[in-house]
Amino acid sequence: MPTLHQSKPAVGMHVPALEELLAERHSCRAFLPEPVPRSLIRRIFTMAQRTASWCNAQPWHATLASERAIERLRALLLRRFDERDPGRADFDFPSAYSGAYLQRRRECGFQLYQSVGVERHDKDAARRQSRENFQFFGAPHVAIMTTDAQLGVYGAVDVGGYVQVLMLAMQAHGVSAICQAAPAVYSSDVKTALGIDASRRMVCAVSFGYEAQSHPANSFRTQRAEFSEAIAWVDE
Repeated sequence: MPTLHQSKPAVGMHVPALEELLAERHSCRAFLPEPVPRSLIRRIFTMAQRTASWCNAQPWHATLASERAIERLRALLLRRFDERDPGRADFDFPSAYSGAYLQRRRECGFQLYQSVGVERHDKDAARRQSRENFQFFGAPHVAIMTTDAQLGVYGAVDVGGYVQVLMLAMQAHGVSAICQAAPAVYSSDVKTALGIDASRRMVCAVSFGYEAQSHPANSFRTQRAEFSEAIAWVDE
């Protein structure tokens, strides 16, 4: 009688590789101009398509802008930023940061500003650094991530899962990335510029390319909370 038993891979054989990817991946804030080969981009995004989603809806959609398209988008968003246009995101941004969330946000900001020589309370220098968000930190590619409006917050959660897998796949292939909320402030302009259906909701942008390793903005690493801070273990 045929057996359904199949051999399983050795337990933990993939753990070291995953731990290494998670430890090495970081938000890249300065890129080289060299583009990523399209065949490699296709491979990476195909890998990310294995992301789990609510009811397997797979609501994510990535619109990739490179070459003239990303330059056109940069010019548009920089103009909006320089005009101090407040814009309007498709999803509400956090109403406030407090407690540990505020502390972690401040630590990240202070580390970035210190790395690039922005002194505390120097609002002009801080604004110049914020402007880099709308230049996609010089990345040669940007993926605009959207979801179907009808799926609400669950669609956005699925996009978040996809983005995490996408960035790990990029890291595995030697490609650096940063997930950005800032460009979503001008979601309407982004969708119009790239021909994205206005009914879709923009979640974020993922800028990617090859890291400019010597740039000071890439010199720091953020910390993560301990197990006890993030997990509650209930046995009874």
